[in-house]
Amino acid sequence: MKVLLLNGSPHEKGCTNRALLEVAKALDGEGIEAETVHIGNQAIHGCIACGKCAQTGRCVFKGDPVNAVLDQMDQVDGLVVGSPVYYASANGSLFSFLDRLFYAGRDFAFKPAAAVASARRAGTTATLDALNKYFTIAQMPVVSSRYWNMVHGRTPEEVEQDLEGLQTMRTLGKNMAWLLKCLEAGKAAGISLPAQEEKTWTNFIR
Repeated sequence: MKVLLLNGSPHEKGCTNRALLEVAKALDGEGIEAETVHIGNQAIHGCIACGKCAQTGRCVFKGDPVNAVLDQMDQVDGLVVGSPVYYASANGSLFSFLDRLFYAGRDFAFKPAAAVASARRAGTTATLDALNKYFTIAQMPVVSSRYWNMVHGRTPEEVEQDLEGLQTMRTLGKNMAWLLKCLEAGKAAGISLPAQEEKTWTNFIR
């Protein structure tokens, strides 16, 4: 089994990465492979709702990792998305990335997911709320920890001092591994995924 960890910070080795490293170590300790992808510090185009991805399964914009991550999502069993806090919310580039990833990716259902936020001080819970909405609209079980999934510090060295935050990351990794193993055991026992109804669309303006 494998989990993809998405580092939504422009700083590859910053505080968000330090949090994700702790999650990855916990996953590895439970026998779950973890791979981290850094979205980088290049400009990431926002979704323009052209609808082409519905026809091709690919995003029309090719200058960033969105399509590569779409391919990876076919091969992984879980997802962790990490973001720094910018004005009490996630990094804008990460929002653009996730808008396109989730709009084009229509088969993420039942893959466990978790959000991780990194901040100097505040805005973490608002960031987690925004990121979790991507998972819940895609029928992805949301993995929690013993506290909200956050670390605090201005630098990775300061995050090292947030012992509770790092413990929260380790617990998150263990909980993710546990849920993945439960899903695998359920499949082996013949428990099928929930039957899916055809999508019903309701427009409020007629």
